[in-house]
Amino acid sequence: MDSELEDLRKLRITTMEGLEGDEGKEAVEHDDVEEEEEEEEEEDEGVTLGFVEKPKNPRSLLRHLFPSKAGGVPAWLDPVNLPPEKSRTCGFCGEPLQFLLQIYAPISEKKSTFHRTLFVFMCPSMSCLLRDQHEQWKREGGNLCRSVKVFRCQLPRTNPFYSSEPPRRDGTDKPLCTGVSLCCWCGTWKGEKLCSSCRKARYCSEKHQALHWRSGHKNDCRRIISSEASDSPLVASTTLWPEYEIAIEEEYVFNSEVSEENSSTSLVPTDNNKKDEMVQSLMDQFEADADKKSWASFQERLARAPEQVLRYCRDPMARPLWPLSIGRPSKADIPSCSYCKGPLCYEFQITPQAITTSREEIPSLGRLCRAPVARTFHSFSYEL
Repeated sequence: MDSELEDLRKLRITTMEGLEGDEGKEAVEHDDVEEEEEEEEEEDEGVTLGFVEKPKNPRSLLRHLFPSKAGGVPAWLDPVNLPPEKSRTCGFCGEPLQFLLQIYAPISEKKSTFHRTLFVFMCPSMSCLLRDQHEQWKREGGNLCRSVKVFRCQLPRTNPFYSSEPPRRDGTDKPLCTGVSLCCWCGTWKGEKLCSSCRKARYCSEKHQALHWRSGHKNDCRRIISSEASDSPLVASTTLWPEYEIAIEEEYVFNSEVSEENSSTSLVPTDNNKKDEMVQSLMDQFEADADKKSWASFQERLARAPEQVLRYCRDPMARPLWPLSIGRPSKADIPSCSYCKGPLCYEFQITPQAITTSREEIPSLGRLCRAPVARTFHSFSYEL
């Protein structure tokens, strides 16, 4: 328990060095007042919730069936033009980012967005996520480093990759063409580097090539050379997060009254699945009543559907469900679109359950599961 609370203390929202003391604090509080009324409007917006479930048929997650999914490898909408090397690495440690989830979110009113998917990647390193949080708190201009990134891909109805007709989903659907060769280790990024020995295996980075070599490719490589054939698995890594399908449901179908059982269920998993000591200890450290109110509202809203991993709403008036009142970015903090220079809008939010779902299967996620503030904070991205 003590070590868990220590992790939470590290994630307290406090003024960072980039803010000018009390002056910066007053600016943040002013931003909160400005957006308080807007925040209350979220209750009335139509929110779509996402829930993870094991797919009945793994083939249903293939790219030509336009899935929403979490874990495993991404089902790239455009299988040829993948993000370049500079964009696919963590801004802090420089390692390739790991796939978290993707959302199929077409915009039917526009021809160019007949197919549209949002891809979320993150660095599995807790230290990088903490540094990312601190960098955002500095609120300085320029391109800040990021350990969580969102990529958007969109295609018109007529495109070189898929039929213009809807999928039949009867087992006969196929893409119109193959994609680029992917990394043999992660199965995620473009395999631009070749194994110098067998000339068969491809990698996105030197690190993944080294990991594959140590995990068994050293022996496979000799066999591949002698037989001039490759039967290596498409994805050799055993550290990918478990793969799930994301099923959607409208939030309004859930009872707005939180049951006594749900209201006493902690969003912070502990070894004995008991809530109260750790949550209360964290709550006692919040200095402002507004923070307590915001945290209680956050818990109450998620408790209506505790298994939700995703909250999605494209309504222009929609706002994220914030766990704290302090630290919310003002409109000035959100950058303009890098293409049209127009304002960016909130579209989706990833909840803590997206990480805790995989906790039992991926032990290394344990520390992330004990950091509720960070798990929510890093889930927001306006870099679309």
